[in-house]
Amino acid sequence: MREQLLQQARGAVQQAITAGADDAVASVSWGRSLEFKWRDGRVEKVQEDTSRGLSVALYVDGRFSAHNDLDPARLTTFVADAVELTRALEPDEYRKITPPELYEGRADVDLDLVDGTLADLSREQRLEWCRQMEAESVDHGDVVSSTTGVGDSYGIVASCSSNGFEGSREGTSIAYGSEGTLAEGENRRPEAWRWVGANHLQGLPSPTEVGREALRRGLSRLGSTRGPSKRTVMVVDHEIGSSLIGRVLSSLSAGSIQQKRSFLAEKMGEQIASSCLSVRDEPHMPRRGGSRIYDSEGIASRPMSIIEDGVLKSFFVDTYYGRKLGMAPTTGSSSNLVVGLGEHDRDGLLSEVGEGIYVTSWLGGNANGTTGDFSFGVRGHLVEGGKLGAPVEEMNVSGNFLELLSQLSMVGNDPVPWSSFRVPTLVFDGVQFSGS
Repeated sequence: MREQLLQQARGAVQQAITAGADDAVASVSWGRSLEFKWRDGRVEKVQEDTSRGLSVALYVDGRFSAHNDLDPARLTTFVADAVELTRALEPDEYRKITPPELYEGRADVDLDLVDGTLADLSREQRLEWCRQMEAESVDHGDVVSSTTGVGDSYGIVASCSSNGFEGSREGTSIAYGSEGTLAEGENRRPEAWRWVGANHLQGLPSPTEVGREALRRGLSRLGSTRGPSKRTVMVVDHEIGSSLIGRVLSSLSAGSIQQKRSFLAEKMGEQIASSCLSVRDEPHMPRRGGSRIYDSEGIASRPMSIIEDGVLKSFFVDTYYGRKLGMAPTTGSSSNLVVGLGEHDRDGLLSEVGEGIYVTSWLGGNANGTTGDFSFGVRGHLVEGGKLGAPVEEMNVSGNFLELLSQLSMVGNDPVPWSSFRVPTLVFDGVQFSGS
């Protein structure tokens, strides 16, 4: 399969050059996915998809365009027409093919992104996992509805360019989980969920554990009240910290900087967070969803320090916006993001905190990448006497990311093991909550 896709990519590049393109990059992909959904004791959905496609990036007379076609068999006419369409566009002096020296230095590592056992999973095994998760997640009289599911996929992409790049990427994924609704009084219907997923099945919690945790989360929401308005310590659960830190890191792209949509544009080398925060981009971690030998432009991947002891060290710079800004390319997007760890797990941090609010969910809201201002709805639990207390909801937290990051006082040692964004429990001092 790999060689066949590479041959098709090479053919597309050759067709583009023959049709008059100065340079071209082609990628040919093939993928399969299978999903089972189980609801209230029976199969609700089974869906299997296969896909294949061809994408071509063309550089023609100082102009650029990108095209996709689902049928590589139409290669000759598709590419020839695409080249002619490109000639009609406005020139863009910054759009050039990736310099070949950036292809060099690929790491010689086995990323182990394919779990061969997934191909052997039977229909009955998948449905049994759904039944196991449901049995655990409905094991309480207040549960009124439960949905469980299992899905996996396999995909491969082969790429090549007219200036010497060739490569292929192959990977699998597996995910399963449970969602449930409980009845509380006449009108309240607390909901909770638990999903897990990775490239490999090994290392994930069992379906039984997943269903049990979904129920525990649902029961923990019973009796929720509107939380208080107060300035206090905010403890952020390790499953949602990635969303918070990810909002900050999205302002580190060269595109955001060039378009003046980044509050961090002028902060290189400056302290943007407390010394508790360090973040690295680690592309060569085995069995992680973001792992890669090269990025979407073919740039050889390398580990990169993003934030070090609170100091901003790197931007995500692709070749296009790098040329516009006069910046050397690094990579256009993150791979696996790893936050430096502290000494305690969640319970140890709660003991240190004593009193505060433990946030388990962000509920809507918005963030302004230009200014760094944010406002999020939250729910979670009070922290009382160093332990989790009563559930709270209908709260809001707002402020500015630079101020919030400066208030980071402790970092846990408990990131989600299978995640490609490894963020532990985070503790922020003096955060203003709006509630009752």
